[in-house]
Parts: sequence; structure tokens; C-alpha cells
Amino acid sequence: MKQEIRLRWLLLGALFSSIGMSFIWPLTTIYMHNRLGTSLTEVGIVLLFYSLANVVGSVLGGRLFDRLNPYYLTIGGVTVSLLTLGSLIFNHDWPAFPISLIFLGLASGWTLTMVNSLGTTIHSRDGRYIFNMLYFAQNLGVVLGTAMVGYIYNTSVTLLFGIAASLFVLFLAVAILCYHAPAVMQRQVIKQENQHVHIALPNRRIMAGFFISLVIIWIMYEQWVSNLSVYMTGMGIPMKDYSLLWTLNAGLIVVFQALINWFSHYISNLYMQVYAGIFFVAVSFVTLIFAKDYLHFVIAMVVLTMGEATAFPAIPAIVNNLTPVAVKGKYQGMANAWASVGKAVGPLFGGIVIDHSSYTLLFIIAAVANLAILALNGVIITGNQHRVETFK
Repeated sequence: MKQEIRLRWLLLGALFSSIGMSFIWPLTTIYMHNRLGTSLTEVGIVLLFYSLANVVGSVLGGRLFDRLNPYYLTIGGVTVSLLTLGSLIFNHDWPAFPISLIFLGLASGWTLTMVNSLGTTIHSRDGRYIFNMLYFAQNLGVVLGTAMVGYIYNTSVTLLFGIAASLFVLFLAVAILCYHAPAVMQRQVIKQENQHVHIALPNRRIMAGFFISLVIIWIMYEQWVSNLSVYMTGMGIPMKDYSLLWTLNAGLIVVFQALINWFSHYISNLYMQVYAGIFFVAVSFVTLIFAKDYLHFVIAMVVLTMGEATAFPAIPAIVNNLTPVAVKGKYQGMANAWASVGKAVGPLFGGIVIDHSSYTLLFIIAAVANLAILALNGVIITGNQHRVETFK
């Protein structure tokens, strides 16, 4: 077996990237609105372009992973993030900030796809364990980043961008020194004349179901990120208490990931993990329908986090099992891209429903949509999983 990337170095790179980006996305709306004086509509447009750039980076990165050397592609993506953050140290006014944000979206989608795709080159560990640990590292980064960003932001925005850039310097050093493994450097890539790799129809059906699911789940999940803050503050709950829910979310993901890794020794069915995760996400919105005090929002967040931590790492692990080595990057990129589509559409969808009806209807739609996705996956997987072709 060719020498592989050590999982610890892949996780460290994911951690540095996650902390660095967690310095940027939480402050985007408040920084552009309060410091740069832009309207919320303009902020929404910028965030839409950020998400679209993320989609492009995910798809392009996945396709190039299968055709070119992943080592240099990863270094390229990290370098773009580093240079962009470096430029923000010196100029973070309008329009430099939104333009830089779009480049960060492109590089972020690219790099996340590269990290997940590099995970598929590690065969000495179970695929589920690898993707659980990557998800763990990324969310640990969110815990650390979001815990520090408020304090640093109040001290100096320039310092914030400087620290974020420094984290990508560390990521770049890890990538250059530790990702130069034979399993990556000597990886067989698709030749131009052999681009059409056959994937069994049952495999494609299950993955199509997952990609549809990712769009719907993330459209609904984004209601927590975007519109729920307005709903809660409108009920008299302070903004700091809403923010505390996300600290709870990130911390619980770390705990739940450790539990899931332990349970994986006894329960090997990844599809059951997806079913359970989608079900918990649906239940979180059912809880929101009846939430009238902060305790109920905490309960809903705990249930949401159980679903998120269960389903989200399982889907790329299954996609990895269903795809041959020649196109693993392409399909990991597609998984990231479809999730980004949901993130882009979510706030707009929620706003339309709220403007024309109510938050209650939005929560009902979200719960029903997730249950429908659960049923759809049940039908597709039950009818196809015994005929799938699996790959290492």
C-alpha cells in the first residue's frame, strides 16, 4: 500500500481552515451593515454571491481533483485564501471587502472539497471514521473561532484579518510539508479519453437522493442561521441568548461526534445514521412550532444538533463508498456544491414565507419537507442498497 497522508495532518489543516473562516462569516452582516453602512438587501446580495462562489469552488475543485495533482490543487486553494485575507489586512472598506468575500467563498468551497477528497485517499481507516473526524475538526474550529471573534472584532478588525491570515499560513505549512504523500502524488487521475467512468444505476439513484436531500435540508437549516434571530428577539429574547445557541450547537457537535465514533463500533449501517439525522432535524422544527420561551429554543437546538452531527458526516462517507477512485473528487465536490445551493436559497425562501404568511407556517413547511426527504430516502435506499456496487 502506498504511504498515505496521516489523518492527524488532514484534521489539523481542516481545523486551521475552520477557525480562520469562523473569524469571517459571523461578522459579515454586522460589519457590512454597521461599519460599511450597506443595507441589509446589499448584504444579502453579497452573501448570495459568496454562496454561489462556494458552489463554483466545490464543483470545480472536485472535478480537477480527479484530473490533476491534488497536492498542488490544495496548496493553490489555501494560497488564494491566504492572499485574500492578507489583502483585507490593508483594505477592508467598500468594495474591497465584498469582492474579497467572493474570492474567499470560491477558495473555501475549493479547499473543503480538497480536504474531503483527500480523505478518500486514506484507506487505512474506516471511511465513516474519517468523515466523522473531519466534521469534528471543522466544528471544533467553529467553536474556537466563534468564541474569539467577538472579542477580537471589538478590539480591531485589522487584527482579526491578521490572525485569520496567520491561520492560513499554518494551514499552508501543514499542506506543503505533510500532504506530499505517495498515495496523493502518485494517485491515478482520469485521462481525457477515459473521462466517462461507469457508476451503477443504484449508486447514482442513492446519490441523487442525497444531493436533493442536501439542498432541502440546508434550505431549512438556514432558517436557524438567518431568520430565527429576528423571531427570537421579537419575542423579547436578547440577541446574546440567540448567539449562545450557536455556541451550544458547536460544543454539542464535538460531544456527539465522540459518541457517534464510539457507537460506530457497534452499529455499522450508515444509512440508518442518515435516517436518524434527518428525523432529528425534522423534530427540531416541530419543537419550534410550539416554542414560546428560551428553554424550548434550547431543546430545539439540541435536537437539531443531534440530527446535524448524525446525518451530515454520514452522507459524504456513503458517497465515498459509492464512487470509484477516478471520480471521488467530483462527487465529493457535488455534495458540497448542493449543500451550498441550499445555503444560498435558504434565507430568501424563509423571507418570502415569513413576509407572505408567518414563522409558524415556515416551521411547519420545514418539518414536513424534512419528513418528506426522509421518506424519499427510505424508498430510494430500500429499493437500491442491495444492488449497489461499493468501492474502497
